Amino acid sequence: MDALMLSRIQFAFTVGYHFIFVPISIGLALMVVLAERRYYKSGIPAHMAASNFWIKLFTTTFAIGVATGLTMEFAFGTNWAGYSRFVGDVFGAPLAAEGLLAFFLESTFLGVLLFGRRKVSRGFYYAAAWLVLIGAHMSAVWILIANSWQHTPRGHEIVDGRAELVDFWAAVFNPSTLPRLAHTLAGAWITGAFVVAAIAAWYLLKGRNTRFAKQALTSALVIGLIVSAAMPFIGHWHALVVAEEQPIKMAAFESVYETEKNATLWLAGWVQDDGRSVTGIGIPSGLSLMLGLDPAHEVPGLSSVSPEDRPPVQLTFQSYHLMLALGFLFVAIMFVALVMHVTGRLEKARWMLWVLVCSFPLPILALNMGWTATEVGRQPWIVQGLLRTSDGVSPTVTAAEVWTTLGLFAFVYAVLFVAWLRIFTGIIGKGPQDVAEMVEQEKTGVEPVTAS
Repeated sequence: MDALMLSRIQFAFTVGYHFIFVPISIGLALMVVLAERRYYKSGIPAHMAASNFWIKLFTTTFAIGVATGLTMEFAFGTNWAGYSRFVGDVFGAPLAAEGLLAFFLESTFLGVLLFGRRKVSRGFYYAAAWLVLIGAHMSAVWILIANSWQHTPRGHEIVDGRAELVDFWAAVFNPSTLPRLAHTLAGAWITGAFVVAAIAAWYLLKGRNTRFAKQALTSALVIGLIVSAAMPFIGHWHALVVAEEQPIKMAAFESVYETEKNATLWLAGWVQDDGRSVTGIGIPSGLSLMLGLDPAHEVPGLSSVSPEDRPPVQLTFQSYHLMLALGFLFVAIMFVALVMHVTGRLEKARWMLWVLVCSFPLPILALNMGWTATEVGRQPWIVQGLLRTSDGVSPTVTAAEVWTTLGLFAFVYAVLFVAWLRIFTGIIGKGPQDVAEMVEQEKTGVEPVTAS
C-alpha cells in the first residue's frame, strides 16, 4: 500500500478509536448532572454516592478521550500537510474555540467535581456538573462545525490555492452543521443510555446495589427510548441535506447507479458490479418517496459523474445500512426493557438483563458505521468539490514511516484500552460508595474520594 492509503487507514483508525470514548463521556456527563440534581434537591447521601460513582467513570473516559484526541490534531500536520494548508484559515477559529471555550470549561469544572465536594456550596457543585456537561457538548459542537464544513463548505474564498474565511457565520452554519450535530449528539446520548443500562443490569443480575441500579435504569431507559425513537426523524433530516448537497454520496448510500425515478430503498443487500445493481431486500420507490414524497422524484445516480469522482460503493452501502439496522434495534431494545421495567418484570427477566449488558457496544458500532458511511461516501474529496484526498496528503511522508507510526499507535492504543477497561470495570466492581460510610464522612467532614 502507498502512503496515501496508509495515511487514510491510520487516520480512520485513530478517529474510530477516539470515538469510542467521546460518546461514552458525553452520556456519562448527563448521568452526573441527573444524579447531582437529586442530591442537590434531597441532600440524601445515597444520591451523592451515585453522583460520585458516575464522576469516576466519566473522568476515566474523559482522560483517555483527551489523550487520543491529541493524536488526530498532530496527524493534520504530519500526514496531511496539503489538507492543513488548504483548510487552516477556516479551521483555525472553530478549533481554537473548541480548546478555549469548551475543553478548558469542561476540564476546569471537572476539577471542581473531583476535589471541591467539601470546598464549595452544594449549589455551586451542581452548577459545576452542568458546566462540565455543557463543555463536553460544546467541544463536540466546534469539532462537528469543522467537519461539516468539509462536507458542505460555505463562507470562504479560494486564494492562492487555500480556502480563506470571509464569513465566519456562514462557515459555522453551513447546510450540514445542524443535522450532523443533532445526529451525532443523539447518538452519544443513546450510547450513554446503553452504557448506564448495562451497568445497572449487571448489578441487578448480581443482586447488589439494587436501589441504585433501578434508579439508574429508569433514567437510562427513558432517555434511551426517547432519543432512539427520535433518531429516525433526525436521520431523515440529515439524509435530505445529503441528497441536496452531496447527491453522489446519497447514490452510494443506496447504490443508485443510473439517475432514475421510483428509486428503491434498500433494507439490506449486496452491491454488484461496482454499484450497477444490488441483490437484496428493498422497498420499490421507497427512496424517491423518502427524499421527495413522490415516487416520481428523480434521484441522481453514480453514473452522473465520472468514475474517478465516485466513492467506494460497497463499503459506503454496507456501513450505512448497518447503522440504520442498529438504530431500529435500539428502539426495540429500549421499548421492551422499559415496558418490562415499568411493569416490574425486568428485574426477574435475566435474559433481558443480559441483553442490556451485552448491547452496550452496539451504539458505539453504529456511530462508527455512520462516520464510515459519511466520510467514505464523500470520497474522493477531503473537502467536497474543492480538495481531493490525494492532494491533501503530505508529499514527503513515506509508506514506511506511516507503517511505523500506525504500528506504534496500535500498540499504545491497545495498552491504553486495557488500562481504561481495567479502571472502568474496577470502578463498576466496587460500585457506589457505601451509604453508611458516607453518613460517617458527613459527620466527620472527611473528603469523599471521587477519583480512582
